[in-house]
Amino acid sequence: MSVHYTLNLRVFWPLVTGLCTALVCLYHVLRGSAGAPAEPPDGADSVFPLLKVAILLLLGYVLLRCRHLVRQRFLPGSSRLAGHSPFSPRHLREPGLSILLESYYEHEVRLSPHVLGHSKAHVSRIVGELVRAGRARGSPGPIPGGALALAFRGDFIQVGSSYEQHKIRRPDSFDVLVPLRLPPPVALEPRSLGTEPALAPAFGSCFVCALKAPPSLSGTSGGQWLRDCKPFTDGFCVDVRGRRHLSAASVLRWFQSHLQRSLATVRYSLEGRCRVSLTPGGLEQPPTLHILPCRTDYGCCRLSMAVRLIPAVHLGDGVFLVAPPPPPSPVGPLLELPGGLRTEALWGVNTARQEQKLLGWLQERAPPGACYLKCLQLLKALRDLGARGLDPVAATQWGRILSSYVLKTVLLTVLLRDGVPAHGWEEAHLSECLEELVQFLRGCLLRRHTLFHCVLGPGGAATEVGPLPKVLREAAPVDLLAAFDPHARELTAARLLSTWRRLPQLLQAYGGPRYLARCPPPRSQRTQGFPEDEP
Repeated sequence: MSVHYTLNLRVFWPLVTGLCTALVCLYHVLRGSAGAPAEPPDGADSVFPLLKVAILLLLGYVLLRCRHLVRQRFLPGSSRLAGHSPFSPRHLREPGLSILLESYYEHEVRLSPHVLGHSKAHVSRIVGELVRAGRARGSPGPIPGGALALAFRGDFIQVGSSYEQHKIRRPDSFDVLVPLRLPPPVALEPRSLGTEPALAPAFGSCFVCALKAPPSLSGTSGGQWLRDCKPFTDGFCVDVRGRRHLSAASVLRWFQSHLQRSLATVRYSLEGRCRVSLTPGGLEQPPTLHILPCRTDYGCCRLSMAVRLIPAVHLGDGVFLVAPPPPPSPVGPLLELPGGLRTEALWGVNTARQEQKLLGWLQERAPPGACYLKCLQLLKALRDLGARGLDPVAATQWGRILSSYVLKTVLLTVLLRDGVPAHGWEEAHLSECLEELVQFLRGCLLRRHTLFHCVLGPGGAATEVGPLPKVLREAAPVDLLAAFDPHARELTAARLLSTWRRLPQLLQAYGGPRYLARCPPPRSQRTQGFPEDEP
């Protein structure tokens, strides 16, 4: 997907001012050293040119900053949401909201492409060395090595909002899939749990993977094949309804220990560039690689970054099963699993490649200047503004219901429902496009609409993104909000509406660099954060 670079006036004008001031000073120094006539005693001739240059630069900055505001104020009204919707009061339909949104986007939301590019390149180099070291080490886990060893495939897949051009605020968190290579005598038979009877909605997007003999060994008897694979099945499998299934919990434990050993191999070679550490996630979260800038690093992008390393098993066509699966909601306890199923055998599915292709497909067909990714970024910022003032428990629930994956699915659903982004998604209609997304999201929370996964099931976006594995095409449609309690959804919808109605006041109160310096985000958001791309 192409990246659009825009001029950052906050950096450009101070840089131009400093450069011009230095040139004027250099001119006066050279003029004095060349034996120029003595200046008048009051020094007026030496001060006036410098003052003129400073005034001209200041006027240029003010004119360029006012140009966009004047254009927004005198733009003709849009007929996209022509009816006076009771959802939005009159002051939200006035041009002033667009001005506030633009200002807030520039100061608080938009990422510098330069900083984001440096961060992604730095993460790619560090993770690449770690994965190559892990592949070279082989498998020191439950299996000592050989033909039945689990191992790194040798590559990694960068996924998430940082690689889809809708990351907000700071490029300090990334998601990376680390594909694993299964032993040659082992093949998988994945199955979606969406059609299981009496299954809690929280587990509708989970998969289980039974082991089977690959086609090349189809002539081998089942008993002989199981005996040959016994070292692998004892270390990485569990019994589910009489069949051996690949255990996500066992794979995750092996993955974390193997990463620790691989990191010890490359830590010394990385000392001159950064400091790295690995935090295990247990059985509920994947491990996180922390990359801290070295004290001797004087680069322009000295950021501390957290990289979630997610073990993944390739199903084909760019679709991966990942461990661990998405966490169940409080209304879907582990006791509600159907008989015979075991939680350690559950896998999640990652369709980030298909979603990236879908965003690229929409971008190719969108008119120039379409603002749908900008609307998604502002929708995330609206989510963050709505979380302020909540207690930690309520903030966690708010963030889980309005996860970044849910917000991205809202955007994709609205775009696919309307066809390709038409003229209504132009920059001039930014506030109205954002209002449409908020209205649709509120309707999904109140069960007026159903927010289905964009790829899973027969009604997904498979025709736009290319072929999908058969197991995904035949999977049951997954409602991303079905796992949450109806009362919690109603409370979230009410707070979402209240946040939208108070949006101008919130943007004025929390916008601008002074607020960032005076009041950092709540601790619950800094330490826990809202999941960027998990369903």
